[in-house]
Amino acid sequence: MSRTQKNSLLFLIMLAMVAGVGIVQSWNVALTIFNLCLISAIMSLGVNIQWGYAGLFNAGVMGFAALGGLAAIIISSSPVAATWEAGGMRAILGLLAGLFAIVIGIFTWKKTVTLEKKRYWPTMVVAVVGYALMRLIIDPAISTIEAIEPAKTGYLGGFNQPILLSWLVGGIFAAAAAWVVGKIALGLRSDYLAIATLGISEIIIYFLKNEDWLTRGVKNVTGLPRPVPYEIALQQTAWLQSWTDNFGLSIIEASSILVKLSYAGLFATVLVIILWLSETALRSPWGRMMRAIRDNEVAASAMGKNITWRHLQVFVLGSAVIGMAGAMLTTLDGQFTPSSYQPLRFTFLIWVMVIVGGSGNNFGAVLGGFVIWFFWIEAEPIGLQLMDLITSGMDESSPLRAHLLENAAHMRLMTMGLILLLVLRFAPRGLIPEKKR
Repeated sequence: MSRTQKNSLLFLIMLAMVAGVGIVQSWNVALTIFNLCLISAIMSLGVNIQWGYAGLFNAGVMGFAALGGLAAIIISSSPVAATWEAGGMRAILGLLAGLFAIVIGIFTWKKTVTLEKKRYWPTMVVAVVGYALMRLIIDPAISTIEAIEPAKTGYLGGFNQPILLSWLVGGIFAAAAAWVVGKIALGLRSDYLAIATLGISEIIIYFLKNEDWLTRGVKNVTGLPRPVPYEIALQQTAWLQSWTDNFGLSIIEASSILVKLSYAGLFATVLVIILWLSETALRSPWGRMMRAIRDNEVAASAMGKNITWRHLQVFVLGSAVIGMAGAMLTTLDGQFTPSSYQPLRFTFLIWVMVIVGGSGNNFGAVLGGFVIWFFWIEAEPIGLQLMDLITSGMDESSPLRAHLLENAAHMRLMTMGLILLLVLRFAPRGLIPEKKR
């Protein structure tokens, strides 16, 4: 069997498993899993760009995904007139003061290079004064904004634009944050880079959880607009009512399936575009250069390549893809919940996707996103059925049987570990390994 045939077979098996869920459970569940798999595949591609192309270990995946979610509420939610009138412009002025302080600090740092170690002092003075000025301006505005109907609003809202635009803006937000992080951390050794990105990710999520005036914090932003029709609108159409009569479906189920198929079409389109761009970049001279830097930085540097600059490029590109995926996830959920971004838990999942699929191979990253998310969702019902089968010979009142059935959901983490161990044992380079060109 050729490599192409093998890879095609793997994808067909994966699609057959999703279809099996539709047949055994319901097509609504199957399409929900499929949509989440598409988003996971995009996020996995972003990590693969950083790790597979350049060997950069980013442990702050969820921070960049959260910035994508932030873009969704800033772009698509409606502005709250009362909070803008009370302190909106002063809050913007405070942010501009902080940005101005950063610019002045960078300028001071560059202009005091001749002072050597003493250059830290004027830069620190500029940073402290700038931060104090920003807080002096913005704190009263924040207090005023958050006091206005905190149960309903208590934040500025957004620009009321189409939520599809937020996917692009989410990528820009994540890319901008990655540029700042990269300028600080990319000169560090790989283990220190991982610690730095994880810490910065925690800072981003902590900020989103606590700045109620911008994100409503843990009170969440709900009711975000959709890029697809609402079920209730579809249920009132004559063509759908006729279609459901022909196929024997309830109109509620049919409308839900159509909405999920619409989401799947949008997500699949974005995935195909990013996959095509990633493959084009990987096959280009730039891609060969990145792999050369990954394999031997010393040799690449000796050939005149600017290692730090190239690392910054690929770090920004990968983070932009992750940010887009984060905005897409918030769009699918219809709400922004900062507390759901758990860096250690879900960053681990994304990395397992890349490892299982095949680091350095874009198609492997996509397959890994599908495989891992599918089993992450289905491990609980499969585990429950397995435990029910194992304990079928026990008495109904057995405490051991009750304990095993109650804890079947915990098989999710065990399943992830088992998949990872099996792949590392029998396919150490992943299901679709990197092709040496």
